[in-house]
Amino acid sequence: MRNFHFILVFIFLTVMINAQTQSHHSSEPGNEIKAFTSEQIKSYLDGEGMGLAKAAELNHFPGPKHVLDLAKDLKLSQIQIDSTKKIFGIMKERAVYLGNIIIEKEKQLDQLFSSDKADLEFVRNLVMEIAEYQGELRFTHLQAHIQQKDILTSEQILLYDSLRRY
Repeated sequence: MRNFHFILVFIFLTVMINAQTQSHHSSEPGNEIKAFTSEQIKSYLDGEGMGLAKAAELNHFPGPKHVLDLAKDLKLSQIQIDSTKKIFGIMKERAVYLGNIIIEKEKQLDQLFSSDKADLEFVRNLVMEIAEYQGELRFTHLQAHIQQKDILTSEQILLYDSLRRY
């Protein structure tokens, strides 16, 4: 009986170790792009920040989404709220647009490799195109942070940093 328990524990541990050590490069079932998780795809399609404006955020350039979330604590005026909503709306629309393009281009890249038709020139051109759109996406988020800073007072920015724990 003792050997039986030992065997069960050994099998259980082996299964757990295998589950934890599977390659982090394996894609999720049903993903159209093997290199992205479903969360990453959703973030691109939803125009989310994904840390793209962290350089701004960590250097006292608040983001409009978080400013709106903290509007009451920051004691924003109605003019500040309206201006922030406008900045956020423009940024979100542009980010969604660019995110959709990036996802489509990444699908093309994935299909190129999965069809075994990847050639250096075409891959290079496609990767450079994706990089350009990713740069535009990042700039879109950073631009919103720059515009947002102009709307807030110095005191509100300090309070924002404190509320966001920076």
